[in-house]
Amino acid sequence: MRISEDTHDALQADIEGQVPRLPHPKVEVQKSFPRQGADIRHGVGQRLRNAIHRANGLGGQAREAIATEGDHGHFFLFVPVLLGTGSGLWFLLPHDPPLVFVALSCAVFAWPAFRMRYAPDWRMPVAAAAFLMPLGMLFAAWESERMSTILLDCPVTTTVEGRVLAREADAGGRVRYTLRLTSTHDPALRRPPMTINIISRGKSAPFDLGDIITGRARLSPPSGPALPGLNDFSFDAYMAGTGAVGFFYGKPELIQTRMEDVEAVGLREAFWQKVEGWRNGISDRIRDAIPGDSGAIAAALVTAEQRAISDETVEALRQAGLAHVLAISGLNMVLAAGTFLVGARSVLVIFPGLAERYPIRKFAAAGALGMVTLYILISGGAVSAVRSWIMISIMLIAVFFDRVAISLRNIALSALVILAVTPSAVTGPGFQMSYAATLGLVAAYAIWRDRPVKRATASLRTTRILRPVTAFISGLVLSSLVGSLATLIYSMAHFHRIPAFGLAGNLVAMPVISLVVMPAGMIAMLLMPFGIDQPALYVMGKGIGWMIDMSHWVAGWGGEIVTGRLPQESVYLIAAGGGLLCILHTRLRLIGLPLIAAGILALLPETRLPEVLVSEDAKLVGVVSATGVSINRQKPPAFVYDQWRRALRLGPYSPPHMAAARASTFGETATRRQTLSGRDHKMEDGPAVRAAMKEAFGAQAEPSRFLCRPKQWCAVRSPSGWRIVAIEDPAYLAAACGTADLVIAPQFLKSAACSATIVTAQTLRRTGALEIYALGGHGSFPANARIETSITSLDRPWAMHRTYDWRSNQFKAE
Repeated sequence: MRISEDTHDALQADIEGQVPRLPHPKVEVQKSFPRQGADIRHGVGQRLRNAIHRANGLGGQAREAIATEGDHGHFFLFVPVLLGTGSGLWFLLPHDPPLVFVALSCAVFAWPAFRMRYAPDWRMPVAAAAFLMPLGMLFAAWESERMSTILLDCPVTTTVEGRVLAREADAGGRVRYTLRLTSTHDPALRRPPMTINIISRGKSAPFDLGDIITGRARLSPPSGPALPGLNDFSFDAYMAGTGAVGFFYGKPELIQTRMEDVEAVGLREAFWQKVEGWRNGISDRIRDAIPGDSGAIAAALVTAEQRAISDETVEALRQAGLAHVLAISGLNMVLAAGTFLVGARSVLVIFPGLAERYPIRKFAAAGALGMVTLYILISGGAVSAVRSWIMISIMLIAVFFDRVAISLRNIALSALVILAVTPSAVTGPGFQMSYAATLGLVAAYAIWRDRPVKRATASLRTTRILRPVTAFISGLVLSSLVGSLATLIYSMAHFHRIPAFGLAGNLVAMPVISLVVMPAGMIAMLLMPFGIDQPALYVMGKGIGWMIDMSHWVAGWGGEIVTGRLPQESVYLIAAGGGLLCILHTRLRLIGLPLIAAGILALLPETRLPEVLVSEDAKLVGVVSATGVSINRQKPPAFVYDQWRRALRLGPYSPPHMAAARASTFGETATRRQTLSGRDHKMEDGPAVRAAMKEAFGAQAEPSRFLCRPKQWCAVRSPSGWRIVAIEDPAYLAAACGTADLVIAPQFLKSAACSATIVTAQTLRRTGALEIYALGGHGSFPANARIETSITSLDRPWAMHRTYDWRSNQFKAE
């Protein structure tokens, strides 16, 4: 039985007041130890009673806070959080969990979750989590089964034939096509992907959407993570429906022009062909009217085609913190919808009779809804754009029902729609950063709105003319600051860098984007059907030119801060703490502060760097030492090395020392034959080759720096004393096996007897890129090494293609 606070205080007062404390002569004279013990026991008991009293008080305050959050409906905001957590867990698991068990868990906890939805204690969140997290797993399993994307198993050269679904040109004139394959031959693929992205490198007129083209092409499967823990591009490709990437060797040929007959191609495909035609026409018209990077960015803001923007401008925008402007995201949608909404209402207000009789606010919202729907169609329907369209649409629909448009509930509703249809979005940076920024901005706006303001004093200090200006500037500063802080941890987790002066870049450029670029672009789109869009496009181009100049100016201040790869537990703790701070309104939100503090503390320990790095294709090998990183190539692939540099905070690389290539004179060396990818190759082995490799390991070579013979082999001794050889020509495999501890070969070796540890393309196909750590001190390899793989499981749908054997047409686990 629990005693209330009032009853407890009354009893305490009665005990202290009614029990007489009479002096005892013996006790006063003897000052006995029993009396001291009684005093001690009384003090301990009093402290215990005070602690219980405080605990009862805190418990009552917690229950009151929970009841307050429930009365305001804030627990509904955790529904998408729990669904997304379940979906994220499903994608992170190494194996597909039994769907029967997951579905049974949903069925068992559905009724308790419904009955306890209003319980003012811990039972409600526990029951909700027990039901919603398995439900999120079911959504994730359904999406994975629904996609069923066929990923190419290994690189291949073949002749492809397919229908053009989309095209996009870059600044160099190359065109990237999205093809739906109809056939392959020479050789014919036994397990061909349905859709591929392929680049035509010849400068020629692009093919129209719907055309069927053919050509000799090199196809490769989507790459895995560049290092353990980094982004898995094969997962992204699987969820996007893209089975392979590649390029044409020559100019592709036209087989058949697109069919205009709806009955022949189908209503759905005919509709998207028409939309893609509009999209390409708008892009071409914008780039013709606005030259250079300004026109390419203007086209990207409307149609999401970014390939035509130069690398220098993209890097400047990224370092200035303005790269988010290029994506069709919430910012673009909000600016477009807000501009149309305000403009439409301003026009309708001109007619007093219309404004007095009809809800012009709803008319403007309906027009804005139609406009953003057209925007999403011509923008190509990217995931980030669809997500933003759903969020904006829910907010505009709320206007029809006289509900608050900008609220956390509407944000939660849009997240529910996205998680129900594409739960894989929860793992990507677009979903996480957009919703983190939106949550932070809405929560900050609520605090700003409810702040105490002295109206009289404010009116004396600020004139009516300056008040809108100061409000705009303060709103811009606060929104940029809040948005930057809310997305900081996600930017660090996914991109491993943050712009050093991103806040300054947004402050100087966002007024131009908000007041000039987006309004002019919207007006140009409205006037384009009438052919009078040139003045608006001119203004839009000028505004983008100013934005580019500002981005180069800010980027020149110091570039970016490379943060490195973060511990996952740190990201989860900071994200959870920030979410609680934004979602809850009572003192319960303070629970987020210790979570954020724990996440920050998890960042403090210095992470140990790996000693050896091996790319997924085995063509790039790096050795990390105290003086930097040495690689086996004069110029590494930028796509791979940039990820290495940012994830491990590496400095500039040291290229190898190049020795003169030694001619292969098989008459002077012992030779043997080795089976290599089903073919026989001569293997060069002999004293001269071994001596050259040993010389590369010796004292003559610079420590921890590769010595290479062009197109033959590269050798290096790592800081732990490991002898590493990366071969380019398979003829030198035998010599490398006889001298090295670790041999890395980019070929698909069918069988290879080697006394050293050998890593081949066949090995890396199953493991992905490798990180090799030294366990401490100098020791032999691999006894003194720990190897971490990028691919931890081959059982998931987006990794099973790595186990496919085209010869037997079967998936092999080993």
